Amino acid sequence: MDLLTQEEYNSIANALDLPTNAFIDGGYRPAASGQTFASINPATGQELASIAACGAADVDLAVAKAREAFEDGRWSRMHPCERKDVLIRFAKLLTRNARELAVMESLDSGKTIFDCETVDIPETIHCIKWHAEAIDKIYDQVAPASDDHIAMVLREPIGVVGLVLPWNFPLLMLAWKIGPALAAGCSLVVKPAAETSLTALRVAELASEAGLPAGVLNILPGGGAEVGEPIGRHMDIDMVSFTGSTVTGKRFLSYAAESNAKEVVLEMGGKNPCIVMDDAENLDRVAQHIVNGAFWNMGENCSAISRLIVHKDVKDALLARIESHAKHWNIGAPLNPETRVGALVSAAHFDKVCGYLEGAEDIRLGGKSYYGAFVEPTVLEVPYNDHRLAREEIFGPVLSVLTVSGFDEAIRIANDTEYGLCASLFTANAKRAIRGARALRVGTVTVNSFGEGDISTPFGGHKQSGFGGRDNGMHAHDQYTQLKTIWLDLSDDADESVD
Repeated sequence: MDLLTQEEYNSIANALDLPTNAFIDGGYRPAASGQTFASINPATGQELASIAACGAADVDLAVAKAREAFEDGRWSRMHPCERKDVLIRFAKLLTRNARELAVMESLDSGKTIFDCETVDIPETIHCIKWHAEAIDKIYDQVAPASDDHIAMVLREPIGVVGLVLPWNFPLLMLAWKIGPALAAGCSLVVKPAAETSLTALRVAELASEAGLPAGVLNILPGGGAEVGEPIGRHMDIDMVSFTGSTVTGKRFLSYAAESNAKEVVLEMGGKNPCIVMDDAENLDRVAQHIVNGAFWNMGENCSAISRLIVHKDVKDALLARIESHAKHWNIGAPLNPETRVGALVSAAHFDKVCGYLEGAEDIRLGGKSYYGAFVEPTVLEVPYNDHRLAREEIFGPVLSVLTVSGFDEAIRIANDTEYGLCASLFTANAKRAIRGARALRVGTVTVNSFGEGDISTPFGGHKQSGFGGRDNGMHAHDQYTQLKTIWLDLSDDADESVD
């Protein structure tokens, strides 16, 4: 899709009919309390819409409708081919409304329209289509047994699922979760981040238009204490999938333990290392990958490169190239298609990121902030890995640089963190690349590139970056299903005595 001009995007923005109510049982409705909260454009500070502020009563209603839909089988027992057809129609409607969704996403989150148009929306649609096409291609199993028995191993939808989303990729993370969950036949109660609720509400309307039965997909905007915790503690929710901070993710383990021991899948924070060894080829290309990994989406990315661990013999040459490439990542209005660095998602998050830069020493690039919303791409050196800037997840466009003298030291420093989501390794030595990839205690390792794999590869972390399941790939379907064994006895009862 070709990009428009800023004026054309502004015109679309001015004409948007923004959703404001929760989506429950196939339609929009206000919160039971009648309360609302303001959805703010982070780039301007202006209110976009007044959104229904849901609470525990709304959670109870949505769960009851989701349970009703699940138990009567309107979706859970629909033929797999029919479920696929609905989701394919859903993907087509997303495609038809892609530009509207891109503008809405940019306004609500501060993301650049360039990223929304070229990455977030296309990947969202691809994710829904990919899981739709997988529905009727996942086979159950027959286990080896004697001639007198047949042992079948079946996948069944887990039931009513709570999905709690982050604010950094509102649409894409929604798709990562609802794609496999709907494919499995589950009914869903979704809590989008309070900062970024608009596109999730609109997507639910499009899903209903595509033929998704009422009660199967419910969207409840609101705060963590008001909606997230009631979802986590609800006795009739069978499973929760959460993406967000490690601190918040841990709470869902407590909620599950204190309620019905529901299954919990967590995808949480990261402090992801990028190792560049002295034999890395084409430092200019390496620098391009690092700049993209560190500053894409304003660094508001759990898999962002946030620690550069570089060999001392190539550090200066590499940093010079990083600084050169980073200068092309300009700050500006998110609806300007030339802008590469948009606004941070909220004033509170802006203050948090700026707090890390106050008093920072040895800044090689950037470090400045503007208008209470924008932070320059920043590169700074830190003296040791125990430094705050090397250990804590900043979640902004900040790259911390650590210098090492060898491969083993680089691996040791990379693993010296409570997180284990992603890592990158640049080296021309194939043995070193494989040894390093195996030694790094993370869920995804990219060699001579930055990335997360694609829709076909599982994504998730080790240690305090998460556990319990994986997004993407066929593995994503596992977390939304239960295994059932059916043991058939074929023996002739007449020949057997019964005690």
